[in-house]
Amino acid sequence: MRHAGLSLCLILWACAVSAFEIEGRERFGPVDGRVLRVLSTTDIDILRPLIDSFLRARPGVAIDYTVASSAQVMQAIADEGERFDMTLSSAMDLQVKLANDGFTRAHRSAWTPMVPDWANWRDHVFAFSQETAAIVISRAAFSGIAPPRTRQELIDVLRRDPDKFRDRVGTYDVAVSGLGYLFATQDARTAESFWRLMEVLGSLRVKLYCCSGEMIEAVANGQIDVAYNVLGSYARARRDLADRIVVIEPEEYTNMMMRTAVILKDSTEPELAGAFTDHLIAAAWSVPPAPEYPFQDPPQSVRALGSTLRPIQLGPGLLVFLDTLKRNRFLTEWGDAVKQN
Repeated sequence: MRHAGLSLCLILWACAVSAFEIEGRERFGPVDGRVLRVLSTTDIDILRPLIDSFLRARPGVAIDYTVASSAQVMQAIADEGERFDMTLSSAMDLQVKLANDGFTRAHRSAWTPMVPDWANWRDHVFAFSQETAAIVISRAAFSGIAPPRTRQELIDVLRRDPDKFRDRVGTYDVAVSGLGYLFATQDARTAESFWRLMEVLGSLRVKLYCCSGEMIEAVANGQIDVAYNVLGSYARARRDLADRIVVIEPEEYTNMMMRTAVILKDSTEPELAGAFTDHLIAAAWSVPPAPEYPFQDPPQSVRALGSTLRPIQLGPGLLVFLDTLKRNRFLTEWGDAVKQN
């Protein structure tokens, strides 16, 4: 019996270790009634206004909202079979992969035609934001220094004063962050300056982060002076930090990801999931957008800002760098650049 008990403990421990990591969770609405289970990469406070407005029209409905990184969202659904009704993610490639691999269901309604073809993949993946990949710098650290407006200018600033910026730069750990990996692979496809920048960051002992929120806080709190490929929407939303940080969208090109929603094939509340998807679509794509829309720039206006903005295309092309061999090759090259001895 002792051996049986030990075996059971080991099994339970192994399950706990393999389970996906949750960053936050909150239940909205009544204790009883129908529950929509949402797994999302979007911080609770960011989406709270849209959740509240959705539930006001549905007094008998609750939303169980779980936050995890984009890589953990993928692990939860594709690897561990966790039961949710829908996922919201900033990692467009992983959302397309979920759809491509048969984990999602199609959704059509009176609202879905509002979404342009370039923001709707086969009625399975629906965009409800477009957000830039920005550089965030410390106002204090760059006092008296012209803020870099391009990647090359950033490289030049860092190379001119390596002692000032050593251990003071940060970016995503692309081996664990799905969004970080998406931004990095898009950078690599667009310009050779990305690899030069990664090598410079690596020479300065770059600090690696899971998510934009942590990088923004690190810059604001004086732990680092430069954060590369931060979500511009998150940085601009931190109005309380405006006197400590500067948000820069690189002038040579600025990648833009689309935050997307998918309804999962095994959803037990597909009608509610469809209704919430429609709610996100209506908020984002109405002109003007809904008052409670939480992102500074609605998709229509952001896309029209200028030719330097590079919207990442929603479609099967995103799957290229998710191929195991290509992913391993990219991570090896990236690791050689940023993890220098």
